[in-house]
Amino acid sequence: MPRFFLSLLLGLSLVLPAFAAANTLAEAEALLKDRDPRAAEVVAALAKARPDDRDVRILQIRALLQQRGKAEQALELAEELADDEPDYGPAHLWLGNAYGNRIGEVGTFGQATMAPKLRRAFERALELDPGLHDARSALLEYYLQAPAIVGGSVAKAKAQVAELQRRDPPRGHYALGRVAQYEERLDDARRHYLDAYTARPTNAVYRMSAGIIHQDAEDWARAFAVFGDWTRDEPKAAGAWYQLGRTAVLSGQRLDEGVAAFRRFLALPEQPGQPEHKYAWWRLGQALALAGDKAAARQALQEALALDPGLAEAKAELAKL
Repeated sequence: MPRFFLSLLLGLSLVLPAFAAANTLAEAEALLKDRDPRAAEVVAALAKARPDDRDVRILQIRALLQQRGKAEQALELAEELADDEPDYGPAHLWLGNAYGNRIGEVGTFGQATMAPKLRRAFERALELDPGLHDARSALLEYYLQAPAIVGGSVAKAKAQVAELQRRDPPRGHYALGRVAQYEERLDDARRHYLDAYTARPTNAVYRMSAGIIHQDAEDWARAFAVFGDWTRDEPKAAGAWYQLGRTAVLSGQRLDEGVAAFRRFLALPEQPGQPEHKYAWWRLGQALALAGDKAAARQALQEALALDPGLAEAKAELAKL
């Protein structure tokens, strides 16, 4: 069975004293949203104070899913929560998300065993709460990506699209784009993705899709606008900084801004689901070379190769200097 997983959407340091005294759900949510490295310790303190709070237990799962190498531990907690709270929709939503993060780490037999559990978790979440649109979107992805032997079905995916169109039109636009992309109707896919972004321009997934579409079309002004607005709205949005820098490299324009964007990206902790730092160093080297600063470009490319001596892209760029 081909490997597939759902990335849903999608480190520890010392906690400042202010957070030690202010462990509330809202504050923990904010830290998780920002992927702040303090989130794990704040959530741990909340869990110690409120061990039976199901919403705090969900925050524990989410905190683990934001850390590399913690997918198995997150799944264990999610399975326990779903057993303890069988009638709570969000428990099953996060069980499905935990399966989705874990499934890419196991072998073929493990995937075949885990995939139906993943599907059932999202289906159960929707049975309990049809308004859990994250579960419906995840189930759509499952039906598109999974082989038929474990429940994959384009017809079932389209049924979820229809529900999303009815219940949440911006998600419906994006879902139409996903199906169109699966069916290789790429012009339709782009149109639907841009419709989703227009309807809900602060959504991270829609922003990323719109920006990439503008990059592919070499519509540099719009690409810079999407990613520039995003970094201003969310200064800790690592993907936005990376793509802002990438836009500069691909276009050869606003290179100083691109260099600064990659440096901002590299100042943030590495995060699951975001480009690894070695790629940012490579892209930074490209930007510096295009800007004419060969010495700094060499240094950046050497940083990339220090992280991965076999990185072919960095080797090729270094050979040009």
